[in-house]
Amino acid sequence: MRIATLAFLTTVLVSPALAADLDYGVLRGYDDDYPAPAPIIDWSGFYVGGHGGYSSAALGFNNAFQPIVANALRNTVAESEMGASHYLAARATHSGGASYGVFAGINYQFEDVVVGLEADYTFFGRSGDTFDRISRRVITKDDFLTTVTLDGQARTKIQDYGTIRGRLGYAFGNLLPFVTGGAAVGRATVSDTVTVQNYGYNNATYASNQTGTTKSFINNYGYSSFNQDFPPGSIPAPGTVHGATKKVTVVGIAVGGGLEYAITPNFLLRGEYQYVLFNDFQGHKAELNTVRGGAAIKF
Repeated sequence: MRIATLAFLTTVLVSPALAADLDYGVLRGYDDDYPAPAPIIDWSGFYVGGHGGYSSAALGFNNAFQPIVANALRNTVAESEMGASHYLAARATHSGGASYGVFAGINYQFEDVVVGLEADYTFFGRSGDTFDRISRRVITKDDFLTTVTLDGQARTKIQDYGTIRGRLGYAFGNLLPFVTGGAAVGRATVSDTVTVQNYGYNNATYASNQTGTTKSFINNYGYSSFNQDFPPGSIPAPGTVHGATKKVTVVGIAVGGGLEYAITPNFLLRGEYQYVLFNDFQGHKAELNTVRGGAAIKF
């Protein structure tokens, strides 16, 4: 009986001490050694943020010079016979640099599909120029040695623009790849100017004066100083500048795509590509390719 009693007391006293040395947290339930799983992101809601990146603008000028020259030389042989308004060529150019702005939108999530509407504003402030110069001399039907000199310059500056676009994405937890498309509207400044010189003298009279004994008056126009004895040495009048600089509103389309990542349910990061194509304006063309990053707060 004494042995049995001793064995019983030993078991009762020692067992709790041994149990205290063993960690069965999994069996006891949740504790700090086993963190909770990451929360599931709900992409639905309103958000606002900022973006910055690099934009490259391809700028075209179509026939920007042709109507200016045609109007400046209307009712002249330089246009009717020589077709001077078709001499100048406005070549396309590129311009690029930093762009930045803000954006805001709203998302609706349906299971893993996310749809939304977003508007953004981008400041660009870059311009591109083209120029061409040509001089032609022809004896026209009226026997005048007619000279036309044209010096054309054209410029397009995209100041800023905004877009409003629909968005479609598919959520992989915290990751949201998306595509987007909609309308764009912007502000631009266009400048098209041509400096025109048009002058001539009666070449038949000049040739006759070279061989005859009697000198006839040589009819001429477009000179600031005309030498009757040697017309080729005459001084043409300075050119007249035609054209204008205008501020215009441009519209077009915007498409793109990107990847958005939710660091927390309320803080988002994104990388994005956007393409904007503006309709022709004042004989000018512009398209923008932008690569940018951004961050937003979701409410």
